[in-house]
Amino acid sequence: MDAVWLVLPGLCIWTTILLLPWRPWSTSESLEATSGSTTDLSEITILIPARNEAPYILTTLRSLSAQGPNHKIILIDDESTDNTATLAGSLQLPNMNIINGKPLASGWSGKLWALEQGRLQADTKYLLLLDADIRLEPGLVPALLNKLKQDELQFISLMAFLRMETMWEKMLMPAFIYFFKLLYPFRLSNSASRLVAAAAGGCILIDRRVLEEIGGFSAVKDQLIDDCALARRVKNHGYRTWIGLSHGALSLRCYEGLQTIWEMVARTAFTQLRCSGLLLVVCTFLMLSAFVIPVAGIFSGHVISITLSCLTILLMILSYLPTLNYYNVNLLWACTLPVTGLLYLLMTWNSAINYWRGIGASWKGRNYV
Repeated sequence: MDAVWLVLPGLCIWTTILLLPWRPWSTSESLEATSGSTTDLSEITILIPARNEAPYILTTLRSLSAQGPNHKIILIDDESTDNTATLAGSLQLPNMNIINGKPLASGWSGKLWALEQGRLQADTKYLLLLDADIRLEPGLVPALLNKLKQDELQFISLMAFLRMETMWEKMLMPAFIYFFKLLYPFRLSNSASRLVAAAAGGCILIDRRVLEEIGGFSAVKDQLIDDCALARRVKNHGYRTWIGLSHGALSLRCYEGLQTIWEMVARTAFTQLRCSGLLLVVCTFLMLSAFVIPVAGIFSGHVISITLSCLTILLMILSYLPTLNYYNVNLLWACTLPVTGLLYLLMTWNSAINYWRGIGASWKGRNYV
């Protein structure tokens, strides 16, 4: 009977997740490009912070040319040591201004410092914050603008379609988005409630007046998870935000091996837990109960324990299938979710250990303690 009691928490976890009214496993919150759109985009300035983005910048900029007429682009070259700015300038886009970024100011993260410099030179009603490694499908910017206006939003962001080609990418990247949605349920974030505020920093459209009202990017200048922090600031000032999935914002960055994905997750995983040892213990209990113990229960030799373990794993897989289906990943990858969950738990512990050792998050040659 001891084995049965060990399995029950996991069964309760997955039953609860599937029955929650805000359906955190759902992919219904999404926005796609508007085909054939000729929307005037003169109200939008696209801010692109770029630090050593030579492999991607041309593709990103070319995709913007197909969005619609009259938008502006400000590319902030954040002290790149490659030829990012040279490549960008070679396109000779008439609507683009390339800024040589100033040295990183104390207390700022590099991306936000670059965005702040771009913000100060923008004069349009809306700002589109776009990572330099994201390609937009034609018509996505008009779709963002229409969504923002029709739903009377002040802040809208899209979770980029991450690359899912290699074994590790198929195993870990859909789960990355799946876990993010469990942690920050999109339906709750998109509601008027201020309890949950989520955003995906790769593609954000924001009302410039609202951004100025909250203090610009200086309001979140030292935040590692700056996108969610920015969304929270906007909601706390009484404005509405929205986040959704999309097939139209495609991340070009490759995560071919386990190490690169591990480093990406470990960079901010413990920060997601507010650097709290107590929350880490709670997270560990939940992850072990949800992913590891059900698998171990299959080998317990106890009929009831085996039955409950199989039911728990079935519910786990059912909750994951919508995400795999949305990203056109073979549904059989759902069977690897217990291993994936354990790997993410280990990444979180690695993040915590780095924090306790005084090793800060590192990104593109900069270390943030």
